[in-house]
Amino acid sequence: MHWVRTLVIIAALGAWTVPAFAVHPDEILSDAGLEHRARALSGGLRCLVCQNQSIDDSDAPLAHDLRVLVRERLKSGDSDAAVMDYVVKRYGDFVLLKPPFKASTLVLWLAPFMVLLAGIAFMLRARRGATTAVAERGLTQAEQERLDSLLGDGRGSKT
Repeated sequence: MHWVRTLVIIAALGAWTVPAFAVHPDEILSDAGLEHRARALSGGLRCLVCQNQSIDDSDAPLAHDLRVLVRERLKSGDSDAAVMDYVVKRYGDFVLLKPPFKASTLVLWLAPFMVLLAGIAFMLRARRGATTAVAERGLTQAEQERLDSLLGDGRGSKT
């Protein structure tokens, strides 16, 4: 009985970790070569609604429309580059999961580093400010007496 429970848990975890593809059966092309190209292209296109998923992984209606658009362009004879160019011209570089490094996408590439540097600078400034405040303020009479008692007679009293 214990092994059955373990097996059910393993199966549930396995099913949970399998990526969910949102491509509907009616979208799949009958030509396996075209379908493979469509999957490769749509795997690199961002869902503009979800923003963290490719259009292959998204159930959003716009992602569905983009998947259909990619397949229609491929069926009409467009090359992979022509399909991507068409989608980028229509939706901009943001539709690409890996946007190209150019002047118009510079912010997309540099923003994470700028945020990281700003966070480090903030932490260093806050730490330096806290240390300086304690050093400038000095110890109160009670704190000094407590320190002297902890250190013992060797440091606290000079004759």
